[in-house]
Amino acid sequence: MEIIGRITADAAVSETKAGKKVVNFSLAINDTYKTKDSNEVQKITTYVNCAYWINAGIAAYLTKGSLVECAGRIGVNAWTGKDGVAKATLTFHVNNIKLHGGNKAGNGNTTAPVVIAPTAMAETGEDLPF
Repeated sequence: MEIIGRITADAAVSETKAGKKVVNFSLAINDTYKTKDSNEVQKITTYVNCAYWINAGIAAYLTKGSLVECAGRIGVNAWTGKDGVAKATLTFHVNNIKLHGGNKAGNGNTTAPVVIAPTAMAETGEDLPF
């Protein structure tokens, strides 16, 4: 699945108890449509929480307002709160990130997108297979 949106706040890196780092960020995806009864254009924004586990170094490039394209899968987290009510959230687990330039204010690069692809070997330190 692929999504394209603007980052709502600078990405944050957190670490699990096992020492694995994850980059968390949120995307705002804008959409427009016309209702059946009128020609008035309606705007809707969907916010998506994202997690990138492959390379924590990307966090420096994921700044508020930047346009990014992410490929990955959706995961669900479900739990029962202290009040006994069932709760759940959706998280987009990102495998690939394309940076499409700077933020809306024009502070960044507007050249061709930069693709940040996962490299399992970089994480494990294994020798190349060829």
